[in-house]
Amino acid sequence: MRRFLCCLVMLLGAVAGTAQAAPPKTVLVLGDSLSAAHNIPVESGWVHLLGDRLAKMEPGWTVVNASISGETSLSGRNRLPALLEKYHPAVLVIELGANDGLRGLPLAQLRDNLTAMVAAAQQAKARVLLLGIELPVNYGPQYRDGLRAVYADVAKDKKAALLPFLLDGVALKPGLMQEDGLHPVASAQPQVLDNVWKALTPLLH
Repeated sequence: MRRFLCCLVMLLGAVAGTAQAAPPKTVLVLGDSLSAAHNIPVESGWVHLLGDRLAKMEPGWTVVNASISGETSLSGRNRLPALLEKYHPAVLVIELGANDGLRGLPLAQLRDNLTAMVAAAQQAKARVLLLGIELPVNYGPQYRDGLRAVYADVAKDKKAALLPFLLDGVALKPGLMQEDGLHPVASAQPQVLDNVWKALTPLLH
């Protein structure tokens, strides 16, 4: 009996050690300049702040920021397979479409690219969060409404999580946007993170 108990204790200890040694899960962020800390210190960007917050969680999480300024949905779609293979994320955050919209690219193309990215991530066993974006009013209501509908429709069709507007509570507030009117200043990044966090948290559990 004593020998059995000793073996049981050793086994439980080994299991606990294995659990403690388990690598942290990964959140992969695939975005454009809004996620790449455009014109602000990298450590001030919302993705870096997300990494700091997730590092304090148990079990641990890590963040990989694969965002590139100027990225379109097509270029993100082309890069995604290699990123999924390299990082095996548990969660993929897609923040793309702003540059498609600013260039007036066909919304059907954006829909197709987002759908393909969500499908690829889900096939790789990753949960997906889509981050929507709004365009300036000079793009007209038809195009702006169509852009909103793309995110909503893709999220619904693919059963992905959705944050309708990444810059909610930021974009229209004086002093929170850079001179270009498109990118938040450093002091606004915690608010951007709070927006993301509300939609991301359910995917972490």
